[in-house]
Amino acid sequence: MDDIVFLFDVDNTLLDNDRVQQDLDAHLSAAYGEARRSRYWAIYDELFATLGYADYFGALQRLRLEALYEPRLLALAAWLIDYPFAERLFPGALDAVDHVRQWGRVVLLSDGDAVYQPRKAERSGLSGAFGGEVLIFVHKEKELDFIERLYPARRYALIDDKLRVLSAVKAVWGDRVATVFPRQGRYARDAETLASHPKADVTIETIRDIVALDRGAFAP
Repeated sequence: MDDIVFLFDVDNTLLDNDRVQQDLDAHLSAAYGEARRSRYWAIYDELFATLGYADYFGALQRLRLEALYEPRLLALAAWLIDYPFAERLFPGALDAVDHVRQWGRVVLLSDGDAVYQPRKAERSGLSGAFGGEVLIFVHKEKELDFIERLYPARRYALIDDKLRVLSAVKAVWGDRVATVFPRQGRYARDAETLASHPKADVTIETIRDIVALDRGAFAP
């Protein structure tokens, strides 16, 4: 049993996913036109509401069925697969991981699909930085029993940009988890979300600020 396990989210915690989506939006507009761009995001939103996670390739599949005789749409798959995710890591993201590694095990913990999200973790270099310790679920806050069995620890620290997730995990693990909230990305600055959930144990402005924390910040 580890003394502490640090669980790091990916999107908008270690990696600027808002920027990735902005790049995708610009590419869709330039390569396929405004109508296709708008339709892609409409399908994406429908799938997100149904599945509970971002399904970029699912949206492409649906769009392709609607535009079966537009073969150039298939090139979007290569754009998604080959995207330079390593260039979208937040400044100091890997330094933050290395900083807490001195006190315990580090694990990448993300939500997402079974293709794009693992590819993102690999191509960004995060899989390697975490020594292959990567978990990807549909709703990670519902998989705490499995996480405990796989990584038993006296205490956990969850670093995530979504207060909703931090609050849900805190409700189950209580004082066994320190919740760390980097205020990065659109979810972290949404006024309604901030008002509807309790504060995290630790709030930082950027992920790089973790290097200023000592071991006591993650203590009960």
